[in-house]
Amino acid sequence: MNFISIFYGIFLLCILLIYWTVQHQKLRLWILLIASLVFYATLQIQYIPLLFVVILINFRLGLALGQRTVPKLLPSNWQLTNEDWQSLQIDWDKRRQKILWLGIALNVLLLLGFKYVPFFLNSIGALLHLPQAQTQASWVSLHLIAPLGISFFCFECIAYLIDVYRGATATGEFLKFATYKFFFPKLISGPIARYHHLSAQFNTLRFPSSDRVVEGLWLIACGAFKKALIADNLGIFVKLCFDNLQRTGSGDLWLAILAYGLQLYLDFSGYVDIAIGSAILLGLNLPQNFDFPYFTTSIGDFWRRWHITLGDWLRNYLYFPLGGSRQGLARTCLNLSIVMLIAGIWHGAAWGFIVWGGLHGLALVAHRLTEALSHRFSGLKEWWQSIPGTVVAWLLTQSMVFTSWIFFRLPNLQDAGWVIQHLWGHKGDVQFAQKVYVEALGLERFQLALLVWAIVAVMAIVFALHRSLKLQLNWPIKILLVPVSLYAVWLLAPKEGLPYIYFDF
Repeated sequence: MNFISIFYGIFLLCILLIYWTVQHQKLRLWILLIASLVFYATLQIQYIPLLFVVILINFRLGLALGQRTVPKLLPSNWQLTNEDWQSLQIDWDKRRQKILWLGIALNVLLLLGFKYVPFFLNSIGALLHLPQAQTQASWVSLHLIAPLGISFFCFECIAYLIDVYRGATATGEFLKFATYKFFFPKLISGPIARYHHLSAQFNTLRFPSSDRVVEGLWLIACGAFKKALIADNLGIFVKLCFDNLQRTGSGDLWLAILAYGLQLYLDFSGYVDIAIGSAILLGLNLPQNFDFPYFTTSIGDFWRRWHITLGDWLRNYLYFPLGGSRQGLARTCLNLSIVMLIAGIWHGAAWGFIVWGGLHGLALVAHRLTEALSHRFSGLKEWWQSIPGTVVAWLLTQSMVFTSWIFFRLPNLQDAGWVIQHLWGHKGDVQFAQKVYVEALGLERFQLALLVWAIVAVMAIVFALHRSLKLQLNWPIKILLVPVSLYAVWLLAPKEGLPYIYFDF
């Protein structure tokens, strides 16, 4: 079931009618769980039993981790000294730590088993010249399809176990935990939500106020507009270019890179808008995932505003446990590099994603070193805070971000390397330009370039209005624009919509 479809609209409307008709909170949880199972069944029904088993295992592990004191296994009249009790508590804490590592290992192995076995076999086969390993990799790729949303699913489980280990309350209600895990708006591509954030809301479900209803509908309309109308049309051009690399020129490649960066952002943020809007109509709030990331002036700020929930996860469950920035500049740089390499691997089983993560790690290291120098030299700090310095910082940051998208879009290093080598001075095939721009898109190259830059300009205007002037549309205007936006999507979006990019992750 696609978010942008008549079927999803009917599905959501039916769920809302049933959901808000019943008054008992537990019945609403059952409705949410059943609706989520139906939603996932339309995509991959075969994996529902597996996901249920994984949820049950994490639920049980959470209960074990939630018992932070020595269980009362001894008779009530058994006398122990304080030293004996302390010794028992130390042993119990070690056992809890082992339980935590077991839970993390099981979730990581689930993720590795579905997403990375072909990559490992291919890499080993190429390194050791073992054609059998590569044959096995092809067989696994053909027969083993990863469950949709498995990366988000496993990361949420790991976050829950670590939170409980650190002191959060372990839930004893399997229904609530299963509903949280299967909650259909966030199930496939996030945002990554912590259990305790949603659990507290499950206890106090209330019909949203009129302005919240309008906000939910507005976010759904905005998400559909961004994804189906803009991102999918950009995606047609991007696919034509990157599927025919040998025929493209340098100008085509630069335009495709810019278009892909916009497509990726609008595709993913459009999904998140629909997810958050759907959750609002159900009386729930999901965390924000984007905050104008393409208008940041440092790579550190970019990661605070791009895929925000993943950035928070990486900070809380990787960067801080590694030591964060508490152990000196050199260790901080090392920790940043490790975290971003893992972020790259999380996105996909290919060397291109590892290179992409490594580049972002190097950029974060360069940013941290620049910050250290700026604190030491006041003139340098003043320069970066000036208007020219801010412009230069923005250009450097976004140039790095968009250039690194090459490896994200083309995780095959041979293809990515070809693009990088031909970014300057390479003439494209004249027939390619005719077929792509005129015949496929109905536009000249410069007209498409103007449209792409017009999208950037509109995003800049929205950013300025939102950040500088603090202007936002009021609810009457939003409710009027909702049907207009949806009608524009129905009229102008490609007939065959492209799949969400982050469904692969």
